Amino acid sequence: MNAPNSFRAQPDERGHFGPYGGRYVSETLMPLILDLEREYRAAKQDPAFAAQFGDLLEHYVGRPSPLYYAERLTDTLRDSAPDGQDGEKRGAQVWFKRDELNHTGAHKINNCIGQILLAIRMGKTRIIAETGAGQHGVATATVCARFGLPCVIYMGAKDVERQQPNVFRMKLLGAEVRAVESGARTLKDAMNEALRDWVANVHDTFYIIGTAAGPHPYPELVRDFQSVIGREARAQLLDRTGRLPDLLVAAIGGGSNAIGLFHPFLDDVDVKMLGVEAAGEGLEAKHAASLAGGFPGVLHGNKTYLLQDDDGQIAEAHSISAGLDYPGIGPEHAWLKDGGRVEYTAVTDREALDAFQLLCRTEGIIPALEPSHAIAAVARIAKDMPRDAIIVANLCGRGDKDIFTVAEALGVQI
Repeated sequence: MNAPNSFRAQPDERGHFGPYGGRYVSETLMPLILDLEREYRAAKQDPAFAAQFGDLLEHYVGRPSPLYYAERLTDTLRDSAPDGQDGEKRGAQVWFKRDELNHTGAHKINNCIGQILLAIRMGKTRIIAETGAGQHGVATATVCARFGLPCVIYMGAKDVERQQPNVFRMKLLGAEVRAVESGARTLKDAMNEALRDWVANVHDTFYIIGTAAGPHPYPELVRDFQSVIGREARAQLLDRTGRLPDLLVAAIGGGSNAIGLFHPFLDDVDVKMLGVEAAGEGLEAKHAASLAGGFPGVLHGNKTYLLQDDDGQIAEAHSISAGLDYPGIGPEHAWLKDGGRVEYTAVTDREALDAFQLLCRTEGIIPALEPSHAIAAVARIAKDMPRDAIIVANLCGRGDKDIFTVAEALGVQI
């Protein structure tokens, strides 16, 4: 690990961030995991790989994504902000890193571009992936169509029901979508089935994991591919304002969009960071906030904070957002929490729905339910910050996929 005073750490040789991470996989998978790590190390040193990755991000994905000052949202939050003790007007500026404008409508495509290039370097001819909200599935199906590789997407049957637009998009792109009926029929169960497939087909199959979790080197390589978000935001804000933000905010399921935003700023001690988990129906009820309500254990090849009982059995997670409905979190987030560099909070389904509607009506932007959790946290916090303070939140997905879920929750027929 890097020195403790640097939070922009690389995992150690066994893939640990402090006590978290690692490689908890079957003997069948270990040679492939080690091959992937070697190939990734080589790719990082290869200018041709970097050039191809950068070219695809610019000309296929549409990067850089804009950094947008949300003027009407800022003014709306200021209208209800209490004055400071000295009578000073309060209410921070709210800016959005607009990764929902990427091709496919979310940040997931950044990571999928990187991983499909690794798969091709390794000579793999078949792709598998798991998905919850469907955005990672759509991004995986997209890159497979672009490079002419067959793919199978595992998706919990419950998520198939609530994410029909994305299921149809995946099929249009040529993917086979396999609904998983086991367990809670959500993201955890989809990842279980994808791992079973991978063990049975290691000779030709590459698993594109959708978040900064799983066995090493996945948390590291997903973070590195997603760090384009934070690098761009840093340069854009410096260009627009001449300064760094006071606070970064991002929603957290497994944590890839958040670590992508946070990582380039981790050693900037004056930049605070807030990860927002899904509190579901409340932290005393059904939720998906593994940092707030869990403790360390092992799942899907890595050690991290998990929702589990005293016997180590994984508890069922709940969130109105299919992309946050996961009982764990990436190991680097667990390490950052313990080290105190990043703060973490939780937002309920109801608060996320309110924030969803707030952004629609103030900015003409329909967000996904995942970043709606981040928007809700911004609305809480911005009112108590000085007016010259700057918050940058990652708008990691657009809301097309969630309109039916939102309509049902609001009791609206469409």
